[in-house]
Amino acid sequence: MVTSFPIPRLVIAAPSSGSGKTTVATGLMAAFSERGLAVSPHKAGPDYIDPGYHALATGRPGRNLDAFMCGPDLVAPLFAHGAAGCDLAVVEGVMGLYDGAAGRGELASTAQVAKLLRAPVVLVVDASSQSRSVAALVHGFASFDPQVRLGGVILNKVGSDRHEVMLREALEEAGMPVLGVLRRAPQVATPSRHLGLVPVAERHTDALASVSALAAQVRAGCDLDALMALARTAPPLECEAWSPHRPEAASPGFEAPGSEGGLAAGGAAPVIAVAGGAAFTFSYAEHTELLTAAGAEVVTFDPLRDEALPPGTAGLVIGGGFPEMYAPELSANEPLRAAVAAFAAAGGPVAAECAGLLYLGRSLDGKPMCGVLDADARMSERLTLGYREAVAVSDSALARAGTRLRGHEFHRTVIEPGAGAAPAWGFTHPERRVEGFVQQGVHASYLHTHWAAEPSVARRFTEAAAARR
Repeated sequence: MVTSFPIPRLVIAAPSSGSGKTTVATGLMAAFSERGLAVSPHKAGPDYIDPGYHALATGRPGRNLDAFMCGPDLVAPLFAHGAAGCDLAVVEGVMGLYDGAAGRGELASTAQVAKLLRAPVVLVVDASSQSRSVAALVHGFASFDPQVRLGGVILNKVGSDRHEVMLREALEEAGMPVLGVLRRAPQVATPSRHLGLVPVAERHTDALASVSALAAQVRAGCDLDALMALARTAPPLECEAWSPHRPEAASPGFEAPGSEGGLAAGGAAPVIAVAGGAAFTFSYAEHTELLTAAGAEVVTFDPLRDEALPPGTAGLVIGGGFPEMYAPELSANEPLRAAVAAFAAAGGPVAAECAGLLYLGRSLDGKPMCGVLDADARMSERLTLGYREAVAVSDSALARAGTRLRGHEFHRTVIEPGAGAAPAWGFTHPERRVEGFVQQGVHASYLHTHWAAEPSVARRFTEAAAARR
């Protein structure tokens, strides 16, 4: 049923990466939350790390809006699902405003997300090396696509009062409102490493302080009332909110198990253990929601601390993260490594993405891991990053052979061999190769996927777990 969602909303974009989107978006989320507003945080693109800071700023799950992995038609429904009942939604963009999937035009760009949400855009401009030229830059971004509504600018890294006056004069001449000015200042402590910011789970206390500092910085430099007024100009969003409980038509190659997308009535919920903690921080909120809606009892465990799988574990999900930073600690937890190996050897369903793939291997940077897969992993100088189109090569607990999904790779590690006798995926774009491992109940791969694009993944996995009880 199509519903009208009158949700005030803003998209925070920039001309390029490094302009200060995360600073402004997270600071705005925190500043508006401090005013007592219920703020819904969103991130365009596949990134897992920024949503962790967004969640800290708002007290609500940070949610991704990715038009490549989920398709453009799901962007507004997923947004409406996350923002239901909120006073304001803030969407942090990805890369530059018009940058999207390589060779695919506007697909997966911040501009496309803004158009799909009918949301005004606030452009964060690094003004550190320009004055009047800022007007030409902003004019170009405002006029490039008339369907993108640029509602104002926040100037970042402004050097002095005189610099600010010149920038404001130029933008006034161009007819573009200035909604905030942030001065050059030492960066708020948000340390980064080889894949971006250090996740919140690894530095929770310091991350709280960072978010508080971002809120103070934005509160002092931005016109929050004007930004809220701009957010309220967004028209009602006409769509059907996504729901993990609503049965969806299965894609070719899937069998929708159970009744109406869940387990048959009367059976006890299978326990699906999901890896968490500092080493496994990459996950989409919708995955847990889908597993729960499919009839599972989802229990989180920490491979750095817990020496056993949760009682009654019938399925195991090990997502992405930074196991390479914790290889010695993960290796030292021999009881849990043995428990995971025994569960897999007994045919238990295991879904492992990226970090989970490394954890299931024989070794990671020379440290023994679970030994489920006959493969060894190590850090690499090369960053592997990009969207992928994939087809399931082998039947597994996640998908039958022939199932097509879109996902992304994001890692600076290498595993050898890169595929088993029964590979998980065959990539069809942008390169053709096989990747990952399927053996017994294990599906392990570098590919990150968003299950909202194909809810049958969660239903199939939950059914496989239920069969183990």
